[in-house]
Amino acid sequence: MSHPKLLISAPFFTPDELARVEAVAPSVLAGTPEERAALPEDLRAGITAIANKGHKPIDGAQMDLFPNLEVIAQFGVGYDAIDVAAATERGIRVTNTPDVLNEDVADLALAMMLGWCREIIKGDAWVRDGTWDTGESMPLNRKMSGAPVGIAGMGRIGRAIADRCAGFGMEVHYTSRSEKETPEGWVYHGEDVVAMADAVEWLVVAVVGGEHTKGYVSKEAIKALGPRGVVINIARGTCIDEEALIEALETGVIAGAGLDVFYNEPHVDPRLIALPNVLLQPHQASATVETRRDMSLLQCANLTAYFAGEALLTPVN
Repeated sequence: MSHPKLLISAPFFTPDELARVEAVAPSVLAGTPEERAALPEDLRAGITAIANKGHKPIDGAQMDLFPNLEVIAQFGVGYDAIDVAAATERGIRVTNTPDVLNEDVADLALAMMLGWCREIIKGDAWVRDGTWDTGESMPLNRKMSGAPVGIAGMGRIGRAIADRCAGFGMEVHYTSRSEKETPEGWVYHGEDVVAMADAVEWLVVAVVGGEHTKGYVSKEAIKALGPRGVVINIARGTCIDEEALIEALETGVIAGAGLDVFYNEPHVDPRLIALPNVLLQPHQASATVETRRDMSLLQCANLTAYFAGEALLTPVN
C-alpha cells in the first residue's frame, strides 16, 4: 500500500462519498483529534491534503500535526469549522463546494415557510389520527403569498431564496455588505437587520457562518420583527441569538420559527423542542441524493486538481 497522502478527517462520509475520496489518492481515515494525534509521526509528515466533512473544528493545532499540509477540501459551502486565518498563515489552501447546493437549500427554506404557515405537519396528523373523520374542521392557518420577506444575507443561497419568494408575489427586502443588482422594487437595508426586520413579516437567515456573523440576527432584530414575525434559519445556528429567539417564541414577541440549524446541534435546546410554534429540521437543507453527490464530486475535483498540480476549482483563500 502506498504511503497515505490524504487524510480523511471526518467519519461522516457515506460509503459512496468515502469511496470517491479514497480513489483520489492513498488515504487514511482519522475522524477525531485524538486519532490524528495518535498517527505515527512519519505518516503525518506524508499528509499533504485533508478531506473534511461536518462542523468539527480544524484549528491551527490540528494543522500543525501535519507539517507538510497544503490543502483542506471542505465538503459543503460553509467552511466556518476551518480556521482559514490559521490556514493562510501556514500557506494552506482551503476549498469548499459552493453553488451546487443553492437550489436545495433554497427549496427547504421555502418548504419550511409553507410548512409553518399552512401547518402541514398538523394537517397530516389531522388526517392520520382520525380527527378529520369526526367532522371537526382544522383551524384556519395563514397565507404566505404577498407578504413582505427579509433575506439576511444576499449571497448565492440568499438570492435563490429571494427569487423563490418573488415567485410567490412577496415583497423582497435584504441585507448584505454591498447592494446587489436585483429586480426593481427589492429593498436594500445595508447591514441593518433591525431596520429590515421592522419592515417584514418573514425573516430568512442566509448569511455564511463564522465569527463575523455570530449573532447577526440580534435580540433587537427579533423584537423588531413583531408578533406576526416568523424566523427561518438555514444558515448556521450561531448566526442568530438563540437565547433571544427562544424567549421571543415563548412570550409571543414573534409568531414562530422554522429552524434547520441550531447553536449546539445535534443537541437541540429542549425549550425549542417543546414549542408548538416552531418547525424543526435536522440540518438537512442540502440533503438530497443529487446535491450530496455533486458536493462530493466537487470536493474530489478540488483534491484531484491539487494532486495534479492544477488550479483549485473553488478556493476560499
